[in-house]
Amino acid sequence: MDQIHLMKVFVAVGELESFAAAARRLAISPAAVTRAVSALEEQLGVKLLLRTTRSVRLTEAGGRYLEDTRHILASIIEANEAAAGINAAPKGDLAVTAPILFGKKFVMPCIVRYLQQYPEVDVSAFFLDRVVNLVEEGMDVAVRIGQLPDSGLKALRVGKMRRLLCASPEYLERHGTPRHPSELQKHEVIAAGTLSPRTDWRFGAIDDPTLIRMKPRLTVTSNDAAIAAASAGLGIARLLSYQVADEVAAGRLQVILAEYEEAPWPIHILHRESKYGSTKVRTFIDMLAEHLRSQVHLA
Repeated sequence: MDQIHLMKVFVAVGELESFAAAARRLAISPAAVTRAVSALEEQLGVKLLLRTTRSVRLTEAGGRYLEDTRHILASIIEANEAAAGINAAPKGDLAVTAPILFGKKFVMPCIVRYLQQYPEVDVSAFFLDRVVNLVEEGMDVAVRIGQLPDSGLKALRVGKMRRLLCASPEYLERHGTPRHPSELQKHEVIAAGTLSPRTDWRFGAIDDPTLIRMKPRLTVTSNDAAIAAASAGLGIARLLSYQVADEVAAGRLQVILAEYEEAPWPIHILHRESKYGSTKVRTFIDMLAEHLRSQVHLA
């Protein structure tokens, strides 16, 4: 079998840890995936994967070979693109993901400009308020807000974002304005995010935070629902500054306890590409980074 084909199949299996998922990504049969991996292992004379009926894991040799193979395949792509002149004209499919409201407000304008500038690129935008696995879900570029866990992804910091406590003027007039985080336990609280009977809000420095645990009056899974509830006077919500910028500017929401805010959350662009990555990804990241860094009101 063709060596490059074998490498592509192995990389798909190694990244997804699944023969079936690799077959779907590559649009070939599971049997063809199995044959390719077996042929590669026989050719190299080493076991790359440990397979059971329930799981697929990389051996130590397989982990090293996966990293080396990624670089080799990326170098081939770069060489092909350079030879074909694609560096001057990105083309192909690009998958981008970001949080819902952030994507609509800040990423979508950049996508529109990018498509206008590069007519041979097609973009799929997935705006979701959950952490998207770039490898398993086939994303090229992601925008993340918050601290990043350790991973093999490349990250480019492009800004930061405040987390604000806010409530409607009507609510504060009825219930009073809290002067310290400890007073929040006496108030109606709106929680956005994971459904849980308890909500923990942290205040102050990262290395020495104050933790306030509360029982929300309302818990919702979307930020826009929390904004609507807070604007209607139901209680106090904690949201990111860009999410409530319009409501605060219009006077529908009022920021409280600003002096006790925790440190702003970083904003990163994440991608899977190495320095050999495709032109469409590099040019989009460059444009998106410049665009987000120009949005001074993000901070």
